[in-house]
Amino acid sequence: MTDPAPASTRSGAGRTLVAVYGVFALAASARSLVQLLTRADEAPVAYGLSALAGLVYIAATLGLAEIGPDPRRLAWGAVTFELVGVLTVGTLTVLDPGLFPDQTVWSSYGAGYGWLPLVLPFAGIAWLLHTRRTHGLRT
Repeated sequence: MTDPAPASTRSGAGRTLVAVYGVFALAASARSLVQLLTRADEAPVAYGLSALAGLVYIAATLGLAEIGPDPRRLAWGAVTFELVGVLTVGTLTVLDPGLFPDQTVWSSYGAGYGWLPLVLPFAGIAWLLHTRRTHGLRT
């Protein structure tokens, strides 16, 4: 008897999660690109962190959409990095609001984005756990 294939992001909640990550990838990347091109000298660290967040969202989107040679590994790496990033930057900006001269995607745990940056990595991890194989290879 063969192991059942894990659930896919090609339908249902997985498709929605990929779409939300895609929107965040576009939003964070575009915003940071404009900020870095037009006023990088004002808050280079904040804008650089937003650009990094955009790249992480792109990686998560690709991984969760099952694109590439090892998409689950990519998705796990991206959502884990995202979780650490939003918790770290969120905590730093709550403890010292003046730390960054301008907001990042992850400032105050993503408050400027309706706290979705805080919720997304948990949703990504939950989906990855939900879709793992029940037997055989572990995720």
